Amino acid sequence: MINQLKSRLTEAEATLRRSFGNDISTPAGRRSAVLHFHLMDHAYLRVFWTNLAQIAPGVWRSNQPSPRRIARYSRMGISNIITLRGDKPKSHHLLEAEACDTHGINLHAVSLSARKLVAPKHLLALLDLFDTLEKPFLMHCKSGADRAGLASALYLLHAQGAAPETAAKQLSIRFLHLRNDSTGILDYMLDAYFKEMSQAPITVRSWIETRYNPEQLTAEFKATRGTA
Repeated sequence: MINQLKSRLTEAEATLRRSFGNDISTPAGRRSAVLHFHLMDHAYLRVFWTNLAQIAPGVWRSNQPSPRRIARYSRMGISNIITLRGDKPKSHHLLEAEACDTHGINLHAVSLSARKLVAPKHLLALLDLFDTLEKPFLMHCKSGADRAGLASALYLLHAQGAAPETAAKQLSIRFLHLRNDSTGILDYMLDAYFKEMSQAPITVRSWIETRYNPEQLTAEFKATRGTA
C-alpha cells in the first residue's frame, strides 16, 4: 500500500513537472519557465550552493548554473560550458542556452545519467569535447554530484593521465555523491575500468570503445546489491 502511494505520488510529480516550463518565447511562458526552474528543477536550493570546484587548470565542475551565475562565469573567462543533462527543451536548458548566447559562451550538450550507464557514444562524445574545447570551461549536471563527478573523473583520466585513486575522488561525498546508493553504478563502472587497467595498460577511450558493456555492468551491479 505504501509503495503504491509512493509510486502514485512520484508519477503525479513527474506529470506536473512535464506539464509546463518548456517555453520562454512569451512573457507568460517565461514566467512559467522561471517558476518551473526554481520549484521543479530545485534551483532555489542552488541559489547559494554551487558545488563549484576546479579539477584541473582551466577546468571546472558545478551544479546547474542559473543565468546570473552564467554571467559571473563569463566574467571569470569561461568560454565553453558542457551540460551533462542533454538538450531537451526544458526550463533549465532553455534559460541556460539563452544566458550562454547573451554572454558569448558556447554551450555543448551531452546526455549522461546519474543512475544508469549510457551508451558508449555518449561517453566518447564527451571525450571528443575534452580534446577540442578551449579553456577555461565548465561542466555540470543538476546537483554537481554524480554526472559531473563521472565526467570529471573521465577528464582527469583522459586528458591528464591521472592515477585511478585521483580520478575516483571526483565521485565522493565531498560533492554529495553516494557510492552506496543507486548512483554507485558510476563507481562500479570506473572500478571495472581500473581493474582491467591494472592487468594491462589501456586508455579510458580504448576501454570505452572496445570493452565497456553497459548492460553487462548494470546486471553485475544489480547482482551485488541483490536487486533485479
